[in-house]
Amino acid sequence: MKMKKKKKVLILGSGPSGYTSALYLARANLNPILITGNLVGGQLTQTNNIENWPGSYKKLTGFTLMKNMKKQILKFKVKIIMDHIKSVNFKKKPFELIGENKKKYFANSIILSTGSSPRFLNIALEKEYLGKGISTCAICDGFFYKNKEVAVIGGGNTAVEEALYLSKIAKSVHLVHRRKYFTAENILLKKLLNKVKKKKIFLYKNYIVKKILKNNNLISGILIQKYIKKNSKKKLKILINGIFIAIGNIPNTSLFKNQIDMKNNYIITKKYSKKYISQTNIKGIFAAGDVINNTYKQAIIASASGCIAALDAEKYLNSI
Repeated sequence: MKMKKKKKVLILGSGPSGYTSALYLARANLNPILITGNLVGGQLTQTNNIENWPGSYKKLTGFTLMKNMKKQILKFKVKIIMDHIKSVNFKKKPFELIGENKKKYFANSIILSTGSSPRFLNIALEKEYLGKGISTCAICDGFFYKNKEVAVIGGGNTAVEEALYLSKIAKSVHLVHRRKYFTAENILLKKLLNKVKKKKIFLYKNYIVKKILKNNNLISGILIQKYIKKNSKKKLKILINGIFIAIGNIPNTSLFKNQIDMKNNYIITKKYSKKYISQTNIKGIFAAGDVINNTYKQAIIASASGCIAALDAEKYLNSI
């Protein structure tokens, strides 16, 4: 009797959506292969405190959560490859992917869960001083600013979490937000206001960063401008030693340009199939996590969409 050829499924990305996809596909005995990308564990590894992961009532860091997810899929014999995909060809089957060392991968089905990367202000000196006074990760770099003055730019959960974390290390934190109201969760805002009362965090609402200041090749401050009125000329200079940018993320989808349908750089799903809601415009290619979601920026949402993509890929592979 002729053996049925094994169908290969690849998962791109090692954040909550990627690891969850791998878990479900492994339990379905489909032997998935997960290619990590450059940041193993995704951006969640840079989150200091997670209080809203169901079932975890003790202190939990993003690094620990992702380490546990990795251990769980290894328990089910998922093959993990440390590589970063540089090019793809989705126009023929099996689908072809090429890694950093020109290693080729082929698959009958793929789950795209490449996550997102920090958004930048796009002003002078920002990229030049990244890692040299400018950071997108307080957990990674906060230690270097012990008893120093720092600024955090942003108004969502990430920005407030960064400010709260840094308030335990830095002399003081200057939180700059371009709007009047913060979009962070109420429980975080309550903690924030407590730090404001203690004068550990200073708020600058309706301000945008106009200029990064330096002195002797070191970050020395920022120039901020009132944003409530378009023509406002009110400016303030804040003297600081470090800047932490937390103004949101952009999906890591440039690799798939001209390969699959996207809108505003987010991969489009659901509209192509009633049977597979995570399917892209190409049969056999599914997407999950931050690459499809511009609204609910939560780890559990990414994980849930990874589960959906895995179940869709399983059904698809069983049908071909």
